[in-house]
Amino acid sequence: MLTDCNMVKSFRVSDLQTLLASMGRSKSGLKQDLVGRALRLVQTEYSPELLKHVRQLYETRFPKASGWLAARRPEGVTAVSYPTLSSSPRGAMQGTDYLNGMPKLPAPPAAEVKLVPLPFYHNLETLLPPTELIAQNSEKLQDSQCVFELTQSQVDQIRNSSELRPGVKSVQVVLRICYTDSIGVQEDQYPPNIAVKVNQSYCHVPGYYPSNKPGVEPRRPCRPINITPWLHLSTATNRVTITWGNFGKRYSVAVYLVRVFTSAELFNQLKHCSVESAERCRERIQDKLRFDPESEIATTGLRVSLICPLVKMRLGVPCRALTCAHLQCFDAVFFLQMNEKKPTWTCPVCDKPAPYELLTIDGLLSEILKETEDVEEIEYLTDGSWRPIRDEKDKERERERSHTPDYPLVDICVPEANGHSPAHSSTSQTGKSAPGGPAVGSAGTGSTSGGGAVVDLTLDDSSDEEGGGGAGDSEDTEDSQDSPPPKRGRYDYDKDLVTAY
Repeated sequence: MLTDCNMVKSFRVSDLQTLLASMGRSKSGLKQDLVGRALRLVQTEYSPELLKHVRQLYETRFPKASGWLAARRPEGVTAVSYPTLSSSPRGAMQGTDYLNGMPKLPAPPAAEVKLVPLPFYHNLETLLPPTELIAQNSEKLQDSQCVFELTQSQVDQIRNSSELRPGVKSVQVVLRICYTDSIGVQEDQYPPNIAVKVNQSYCHVPGYYPSNKPGVEPRRPCRPINITPWLHLSTATNRVTITWGNFGKRYSVAVYLVRVFTSAELFNQLKHCSVESAERCRERIQDKLRFDPESEIATTGLRVSLICPLVKMRLGVPCRALTCAHLQCFDAVFFLQMNEKKPTWTCPVCDKPAPYELLTIDGLLSEILKETEDVEEIEYLTDGSWRPIRDEKDKERERERSHTPDYPLVDICVPEANGHSPAHSSTSQTGKSAPGGPAVGSAGTGSTSGGGAVVDLTLDDSSDEEGGGGAGDSEDTEDSQDSPPPKRGRYDYDKDLVTAY
């Protein structure tokens, strides 16, 4: 029991994951979690099958096992030697290693590596199946080679294919690298310090994405490497040399003949093959808003924005993943274009995986977008219907238009409208009278003709007393004493009136 626990403690993360997965246990978590889970498994389920897996993995990790371990091997259990990063005796190998130009041990069926299919790449033929990169020495930088040939039919496919852009064919030969793991499908993963040379010429390997967040290291996009421009487009032999960093992880390499799609082609496939009908969308809404007697909160509506969360523009083709629980959509065109440049396939609403094969177009929201032009948000109701939600500014604007009172227009040029005396306004600067009014004489004179007195506002009381006035002015003076004195207004003085000092 103690020996088997020591074996488990010496396992790497990939070995622990293989052991736990073979026994039906979860393989997620940090290494210390995996070690503890595996130790509990060994201590509680000490079965022959578990012992077999532990010892096979240990012999894979340390192929030169001591004699006492072989003596303790149960009957019927044979040691299995997997290709490892360390060099092995050549005399014990058979066959030809196409990757390293040396004899190769046939890999067991359990070590078969499967690469995840990519939406923008359709595999036409496999030129080299996934084969592990094997270190030849203890150096940190290793060189491995693979050799393959193209048939005349494959060459014709490449030459006769259309161009995605000038100089780039739609049918390509690509190189894919991933971790060596037989459990599940593997995503593309580059080893450290990778460099690829095709027929003595280095080809382009995607670089690192710059990070906009402080303290976050830039990430390298791991995608298939197009090696077509450096190949011999004939039946001649092509040789690919891969330089990689040997830092304890195992990698496999494969070569495929693929057909590359554009985002526009994927969008056309999506429109024809994956559109959710409006009736099905209404059923989904009703299921979400159905009354739950056990719930204390009753939901009467769900708001959905008509603005794409990716580009902050109005949705053109509303789309979401079938596995997403929300009704909010994103724009399918922009989503495919983004993943064509930087493949992440992550939902921008809930940050969960949104692979291409699970994308669907919302038929109901597509109809709503056609019916509304100036609405940015809607609300789904319990019966599957919807209503537009206006912005507060729009509501205030409509309220102002519908409740604006009808006030009379006031002409500020008419003196009576302002409540002022028309005495000064009825005269002109040239001394002419207004229609129906008297004319204004020289400075210091007044007239009572026309039924109204014209008062010179430029004369004060002291001027009147000093001037004494004339005989004709006495009557006007007596009348003016009975009437209240005129108020000084803020008017400009007439040019014909002279101010007395």
